[in-house]
Amino acid sequence: MKNKLMKMMVTVGMAGLFMAGCGTNSAKEDSYDQLVQEGEIIMGLDDTFAPMGFRDTNGEIVGFDVDLAKEVGERLGVAFNFQTVDWAMKETELNAGNIDVIWNGYTITEEREEKVAFSDPYLDNSQIIIVLEESPIQKKADLAGKTVAAQQTSSAVDAITADDSNIIKDFKNGEVVQYPSNNDVFNDLASGRSDAIVVDETLARYYMKQNADIAYRVLEEDFGKEEYAVGMRKADVKLKKAIDDSLAEMKTDGAYEKIYSKWFAE
Repeated sequence: MKNKLMKMMVTVGMAGLFMAGCGTNSAKEDSYDQLVQEGEIIMGLDDTFAPMGFRDTNGEIVGFDVDLAKEVGERLGVAFNFQTVDWAMKETELNAGNIDVIWNGYTITEEREEKVAFSDPYLDNSQIIIVLEESPIQKKADLAGKTVAAQQTSSAVDAITADDSNIIKDFKNGEVVQYPSNNDVFNDLASGRSDAIVVDETLARYYMKQNADIAYRVLEEDFGKEEYAVGMRKADVKLKKAIDDSLAEMKTDGAYEKIYSKWFAE
C-alpha cells in the first residue's frame, strides 16, 4: 500500500511539473500565427481608466485605446476582446497567457521593460499634480508633510519614487497612499482625505471635465513626461511588428487622428 501511495505521489508530481513546463514554454513562443488563426486577441485593461478604456453608462467598454485596438484588429483581420484585469497583476496575467496584450494608457518604464515587450510609443503623457482649488499647495515642494495619493502599481507611483528630489520621504508617513483605481484617487482628494494626487494627464483632464462641479487645480510642476505603448510578451515579436506597422499606417492615412479627435477634442 505504501509503495502504491508513493507511486501515485510521484505520478501527480511529474504531471504538475509537466503542466508548469507547458505554461512556461507557452510564454516563450511567438503566438501571433495562432492568434490570427483563432481570430482573437485578448486585451487586458483597467475599465476605470477614462478616456483610454472604461465603461460607459450602458456598461460597454469604450475609449481611445479601445478604438485604436478595434482599428488595428480590422487591419490584422482579428477581433480584440476586452478583459478587465487587476492592474496590479497585469504583467502576471500577460505572461500567464490569460491576456495577449496590455493596452490601456500603459506607460513605458524601465521596470516594466524587464517584464514585457513594448510597441512603439503612440501617445505622450505626463504625471500631473492635482489639488483642490483652495489648497495652499502651489508647488511640488509644498507637498512636504502632506498626504499624497495615486493608483497602486501605476506609473504615477513609479514617477514619484524616481523623482530626483526624493520628495517622497517628505510626504506624510514618507509614502504615497495607493488605491486600486484612479476613481478612488480622485474621490480621496474630493473628500479631503488626501491633500494632493498624482495621475496621468490624459485621464485627469478627461475626469475633471466630466466632474466640473468640483474645483480642481493643476500645479505647474509635474512628475515628468512619459509615453504610452502596448505591452506584449517578449516572445511575441511578430505581434509587436504587426501592431507597430498598423499604428504607423494609421498615423499616415489619418485613421489615428480621427480617433484622437473623437476623444481629445478641445
